[in-house]
Amino acid sequence: MVIMTENQFHDVIQRWRDTPDDSLKPEDHELFQNVGSTFIAQGDSAQMLNFIQDDKNQKIVRSMGCGLLGVLVNETQRKNNSDCQIIMTHLTKTCRPKEVLFALLEPLKDIHPDAIADTVTVVTPHLQTALLRLGEDKAPSVGLSLSALHKQVSRLPVPYTPQQETDDAYGLCRCCAALTAFLRPFVEEVRRGDGASSRGDGLRTELLKFCMESLREPLLQAQLDQATTERSPMWVYARDTLVTLMAVQESLPDLLFYGSLRKNLAADDTREVQARACLAYLIFVQFISIESFPAVFSPVFVLQCNMEYINLLLSRKDESWLLKGLALYAKSLELVENRSLPVELLELNTFYTVPQNLVQILTDCPIKHLRERGLKVFQLFIDKLDVEAKHKFFRCILKTTHHAGVEGYVIKNIKNQVEYSMKPGNMNDLFVGDQFLPLLSLVLCLPQGPETDLLHGMDRIMESLNLLRLLVIRDTEWKRTRGAWMELCKIKDDFLKLLRVCLSMSRSYYLAQVKTMREDRKIQAREARMAETSMVVKSMTVKQEKVSDMPPEIQYQVLQSALVTFDLMESLIFRIEEITEEKEDQQ
Repeated sequence: MVIMTENQFHDVIQRWRDTPDDSLKPEDHELFQNVGSTFIAQGDSAQMLNFIQDDKNQKIVRSMGCGLLGVLVNETQRKNNSDCQIIMTHLTKTCRPKEVLFALLEPLKDIHPDAIADTVTVVTPHLQTALLRLGEDKAPSVGLSLSALHKQVSRLPVPYTPQQETDDAYGLCRCCAALTAFLRPFVEEVRRGDGASSRGDGLRTELLKFCMESLREPLLQAQLDQATTERSPMWVYARDTLVTLMAVQESLPDLLFYGSLRKNLAADDTREVQARACLAYLIFVQFISIESFPAVFSPVFVLQCNMEYINLLLSRKDESWLLKGLALYAKSLELVENRSLPVELLELNTFYTVPQNLVQILTDCPIKHLRERGLKVFQLFIDKLDVEAKHKFFRCILKTTHHAGVEGYVIKNIKNQVEYSMKPGNMNDLFVGDQFLPLLSLVLCLPQGPETDLLHGMDRIMESLNLLRLLVIRDTEWKRTRGAWMELCKIKDDFLKLLRVCLSMSRSYYLAQVKTMREDRKIQAREARMAETSMVVKSMTVKQEKVSDMPPEIQYQVLQSALVTFDLMESLIFRIEEITEEKEDQQ
């Protein structure tokens, strides 16, 4: 703290007034900053304001006033002091703009997370004023400022629910609104085409870079479900970001489909693709700026281009990414006609990896509503494939996926496609004829032979039996090709024979387990009665075999359920054989 008499203070001020700007020493700057900081800290901001606004002191203010901006930023965000706001406004308009710029960027370094929102909202209006004073050669400074602001804003937690957006506890929504207001004059300048073309391109590039970073953070993490949060702060920020993009980028399709970030925009490829993935989601799912998107692109082309972004979104485990990926996948597929996607598309890498990522969500994701959405999109994709593509896709999934639930779902689709192919006008060899047999061999098999866990593979086996029952009932179409029908019968007989052996072994094992549990129950009941009689508490002997962590009652229910499942399988096998015999008797 600086201590000096009033006369000494006036003498110092007069000396500063009489000293040329280039003759002021570092000691003068330090003294001015210390004196000003002392006034502000002691609550004498009104006296400081009078000094700053005095016409006689404008030379002093212009030369040394920037040193107070850091103190004023901290004081304003701490107390919301109106005098400090007025002082800052005067300094940003009076001091040299370059000095103001660097003085205002200093408080943006190493901010405590709790102070980020207040600091950003205080700094941005004054930073904007300083940048606008720079004239035409402002693009590098605008880029520096946007980078510093985004670095801090990206540290804030993204609201997850509409209520969290309303509460805005960490201030991200306030920051987004402040950034939109900060960008407005620079966007207008680019839109008007002010300045030389090279300088205008520089500003355009900096704005484009910032928009792409904003798409990646925070918008990619934000929940932007239009049904619930259309007018939420984050949705509005997404809309404003696309408005800015359209002002600085001639063609959204160029940016989205051809990745044409300007050649002088050096960006990390992964970060660029993440930003474009969010852009695709906003356009095709949220329909933001969709009216500005040309309608000349075919639905299949849009799907093919979006698959890169869908693959990226579904490869992550973040819920917000997965939701966006599933929504973008669904919207891209909805525009495509049923049974129209050709088999050639499956040769593309993304058309292989995206379904694999989708299967992983179905099998491994712990969030129920994501699994449910994933299953709907999985079915939608199957519906869009043509006959040849379906045949290839089903074979691929059965060869690569080792999850009974997914396999059962695919086999159910195979059965539906067989039924469709049996209708007049839909006949094809891929699902009714010789070419179906390799696919059928993948369906009617037990990978572990007689030791297959039938309970674990129940979904697959039951759907396989349902398909087999359909083929036996609708044998007329198959018997037109005698060789194919004989091969089908051989596949059927081999499968049913092995399944019966497997059922017999499994039933024996589970019946033995049930018998053991019943005996254990009797022993425990007898020991309990003996304990009551003798009033002696005895310890229970645990068998040496590995026991399940489930309670005994649950274990017993599981065993009984398994036996019921085996009965269902056996009844289906019996019905298939019965239908076969009836068909043979009719010949």
